[in-house]
Amino acid sequence: MHRAWRLIPAAAVLLAAACGNSTTGTTTTTQATTQTDTARQGGTIALFLPESKTTRYEAFDRPLFEAKVKALCPGCKVIYGNAEQDAAKQQQQVEAALTQDADVLVLDAVDANAVAPLVNQARQKKVPVVAYDRLISGIDYAYYVSFNNVRVGEMQGQALLDAMNAKGTTAKGQIVMIHGSPTDPSSADYKKGAKNVLDGKVKVGREFDTPDWSPDKAQQQMEQAITALGRDDIVGVLSANDGMAGGAIAAMKRAGYKELPPITGQDAELAAVQRILTGEQYMTIYLDIRTEAEKAAELAVALTKGEQPAATSKVNNGTADIPAFLLDPIAVTADKIKDTIVKDGFYKAEQICTAEVKAACAKAGIE
Repeated sequence: MHRAWRLIPAAAVLLAAACGNSTTGTTTTTQATTQTDTARQGGTIALFLPESKTTRYEAFDRPLFEAKVKALCPGCKVIYGNAEQDAAKQQQQVEAALTQDADVLVLDAVDANAVAPLVNQARQKKVPVVAYDRLISGIDYAYYVSFNNVRVGEMQGQALLDAMNAKGTTAKGQIVMIHGSPTDPSSADYKKGAKNVLDGKVKVGREFDTPDWSPDKAQQQMEQAITALGRDDIVGVLSANDGMAGGAIAAMKRAGYKELPPITGQDAELAAVQRILTGEQYMTIYLDIRTEAEKAAELAVALTKGEQPAATSKVNNGTADIPAFLLDPIAVTADKIKDTIVKDGFYKAEQICTAEVKAACAKAGIE
């Protein structure tokens, strides 16, 4: 490893033992010194997240990761950078961390298809890389930690189909598909999963890839779809995440929809959970970000010690089979919020049930 954990030389241990046998005061001093040395042991772990438009990264991923590292390794230092959807900025952040002798990189890439050179820089310095949330392609590296992304898309597609079937609108109109950023390989997985379910069962009127997962751009795309297809002909919206769902909903409200068609999401953002309760959004995918962040932290700390925990699966990134930990997503509609998001403490009831949502919370049994 780039930086091995420090070991107390054998001679120093023998000397400490000899001193400890002489006087009580010396023993106390030796114990204090050993405790100080232990506190200093550790390494430098660098965490890089891609953006802050999606609220999960700053509200959950970062603090959960940092807290787990501190719990496992009090002497470890965490370097943090958020690229704000700027690949060049992320490159500067990673290179700066390498010059600061980072021992492990945990990287959620802005452009996961273009960061192989950065990973190669880390490899040359013998710094292991953990791909976090997004699969990095084109090079081999230590681990990949994420969710089963194809399954996420399948859950979104099935939920949308179920909602349209319940309303009897499946064969009466068209749907709009708003996918994620084309530079995020997870987007392709979500799209694949959704189409596994929806192809041949619905008519797709308009389909978009959304740069930067931008809610503003999603709103513009939805406005284009409404203009092209007509307000009454859109019977469902497949949105890959909650932020873009919010943008699409804003466009539909602006267009004068009296009743919104079912729309999907992902990430269980607070605003989305509230929209689901009030009926504006049909569902979200709840990702157990705590487990994801803490697993990445556990791997990072283990790697600083020179350990290589066994992975639960492997994912081929086009170049190599990457040892992986893939977590299960959970589809959440209004009737499931209490037993998932609230039960897990992802949000407290008082955070969700503001004055505007209080009646909807009571109906859902959330108090």
